[in-house]
Amino acid sequence: MLISETERLSINELTVQDAPFVLTLLNTPTWLRFIGDRGIKNLDEARNYLLNGPIASYKRLGFGLYLIKLKEGDIPVGMSGLIKRDGLDDVDVGFALHPDYTGKGYAFEATAAVMTYAREVLKLNMVVAITTEDNTHSISLLQKIGLHYKKMVTLPGNQKEYMLFSLP
Repeated sequence: MLISETERLSINELTVQDAPFVLTLLNTPTWLRFIGDRGIKNLDEARNYLLNGPIASYKRLGFGLYLIKLKEGDIPVGMSGLIKRDGLDDVDVGFALHPDYTGKGYAFEATAAVMTYAREVLKLNMVVAITTEDNTHSISLLQKIGLHYKKMVTLPGNQKEYMLFSLP
């Protein structure tokens, strides 16, 4: 299902057919460093990740992580979307691009479209974001979409501290 389109991108719900791309994305060095190892090492685990993560979230909450594809060539390049995390009062926007497609503005373009979708279609009053202090690219993107640093937070079951960004 199409969620949004930009000049260069389409943003769609993920399906189990996206498992090969998800397997690759979740094992890139940037995903592992900034988001964390999800233990997804084969196609079956990638399919289960999709079924129990984004696809279950669409059914339960009406939103989740979405596939970012280049319109030209219908090429998957990353994910952006909305997550309801334990330990956060508000919905969290997240994004990740395959390293081959970074530095071209796709993450900003897709995440700005997801924020518009959250506001205009889902009618969410507040969307926040979290990132690590060393993820300078994410910090910059969050500021570019209008979010501001609020405080440090720790999520349940995780000892890592994250920067929480929200609307002013």
